[in-house]
Amino acid sequence: MQLKAGSRWRSAVCDTEVIIVRAPTGDADLRCGGEPVVPLDAERTGGEIAPGHDGGTLLGKRYASEDAGLEVLCTKAGKGALSLAGVLLPVKEAKPLPSSD
Repeated sequence: MQLKAGSRWRSAVCDTEVIIVRAPTGDADLRCGGEPVVPLDAERTGGEIAPGHDGGTLLGKRYASEDAGLEVLCTKAGKGALSLAGVLLPVKEAKPLPSSD
């Protein structure tokens, strides 16, 4: 699927909703709960969360794959974990602030 910055997606199997902050070039296989994400206005297909893809998503957290150039922001938490091409996406850590000495 072609992801564009600013586009909104939802999980087909749980309540997770995300917005694309930074999109990779070309097609991307973004999934939640082991199933491909669908556009926000599309109906959920239902089904079960795949084993190993049940880590959940956290509201307001960013998930990123630096290698692929993908960054998403979770706008609604859910029970499925986000993955790109079969690899689970980690929560993007905040950059430490410089000391004010």
